[in-house]
Amino acid sequence: MDILYLLIPFSVVLVLLIVAVFGWAVNDGQLDGFEHEAERILVDEDQGG
Repeated sequence: MDILYLLIPFSVVLVLLIVAVFGWAVNDGQLDGFEHEAERILVDEDQGG
């Protein structure tokens, strides 16, 4: 039972850290341009020659 006093705050800190890293990635533009990457496999790169 005493381990819960360690695990619950550790879990809360871990969740906050994950949310902070995700928020940083969104604000930094890391998740921009996924539409282009998904369509890139369909484009033939040898069109010019």
